[in-house]
Amino acid sequence: MKKTIALTILLAALASCSDSDTYQEIEKPPTDPGTGTPPVTTVNYTKNIKSIIDANCVPCHSNGRAASFRPLTTYAEVKAAIETAGLLNRIQLQNGQQGLMPQGGRMSQTNIDLIVKWNTDGLKEK
Repeated sequence: MKKTIALTILLAALASCSDSDTYQEIEKPPTDPGTGTPPVTTVNYTKNIKSIIDANCVPCHSNGRAASFRPLTTYAEVKAAIETAGLLNRIQLQNGQQGLMPQGGRMSQTNIDLIVKWNTDGLKEK
């Protein structure tokens, strides 16, 4: 009887083990489900935001362009646009809504999320 109980416990313990998590899977850092890349822990202008602004905003928001009255070519200008000009609200509007930036169409949600996180993280430059 004792052997049967011991064998039952042993079989139950072995059945509950799973080999689905390899050491490599356990050691991998978590990834962003949308992109499959490791999530950015702290967002800063230089590493994460400048390239998004350069690609999506600077074509209009620079000297000699249609929106040169609100340049977005430097860290200070972009930071000021977030703090005083409603940049976060404008980039989060949906296509077709008045005031959406960029005017050519909404940028990717991943880029919008990074800019929002940058604001949440304190608008750090570097």
